[in-house]
Amino acid sequence: MPNQKIIKDVCKKVFNVKSDDIEVVERLMGGMSNYTYIIKVKSKLYTFRIPGKKAEKFVNRIVEAGNIELVKTLDLNNNTIYLDTDTGYKIAEYIEGKPMHELEPMLHLNEVAKVLHKIHNSSLKSKFDYDPLGRLRLYESHLVEFNFTHSERYNELKKKFLSYKNKYMDDLRLVLTHGDSQISNFVVTDTSVKLMDWEFTGNNDPFYDIACFGNNDFDHALALLPIYLKKPTPTVEEYNRLYFFRAFQTLQWHNVALYKEFIGLSKDLGVDFMFVANLYLDKAEKFLNRIK
Repeated sequence: MPNQKIIKDVCKKVFNVKSDDIEVVERLMGGMSNYTYIIKVKSKLYTFRIPGKKAEKFVNRIVEAGNIELVKTLDLNNNTIYLDTDTGYKIAEYIEGKPMHELEPMLHLNEVAKVLHKIHNSSLKSKFDYDPLGRLRLYESHLVEFNFTHSERYNELKKKFLSYKNKYMDDLRLVLTHGDSQISNFVVTDTSVKLMDWEFTGNNDPFYDIACFGNNDFDHALALLPIYLKKPTPTVEEYNRLYFFRAFQTLQWHNVALYKEFIGLSKDLGVDFMFVANLYLDKAEKFLNRIK
């Protein structure tokens, strides 16, 4: 397979070993933007990430490298051995454990809340804000090359979302956030819970990470919120803020799904990204309608 050649070529240079010293053990499932493999180099296990097609449109690898260095003191990420900011190829030490999407997330909400508090309360600051609105404009701009015009439905939902902007976006609330804290990025070990893949890290509202945790099933985010807040019943405004940021995420990923459709990834990966894009609009409408 082509990816195996990439892995072996890079590892030979990074570790100064022969091809026979490198073994591709298995591909890790969970994400749809990258190909991540468990590899063995001279009996030691690592992960090797190969970004998906045109992933550079959505991730700044120089920013990622800086943020990986920034969060080292938190001891949440696996140790990065190599990151090529041009290709996005990344080698990191393998952590023995189970990705949370293979477990029952509801059983680990206390640990997840502790991880998020560790990040949000760390006083660490990225050199870059996540900048949701600027990022949305960037993602929309990627569709211009396909002469694509957003639907009236998208424009109406975005308009409704923006009507809440002054209420729920506040620069004074910005803290360091992971930016992609969905369950597949949490790894449960025998002694702790780790958080991988800091590609989207930046300063943002902490509720963004809580909303991300509900990416597969929003009930996970709803169950996490009171535990994170350390009170049994969040306020209406706190729920509204959660819905607001989840609505943003669905509008954001709507644009990413459209881009993947237009560059042929539906055919390449066997995933109907146009269907996915429309599904995100359904979700955006649902969450915006929940805001009271």
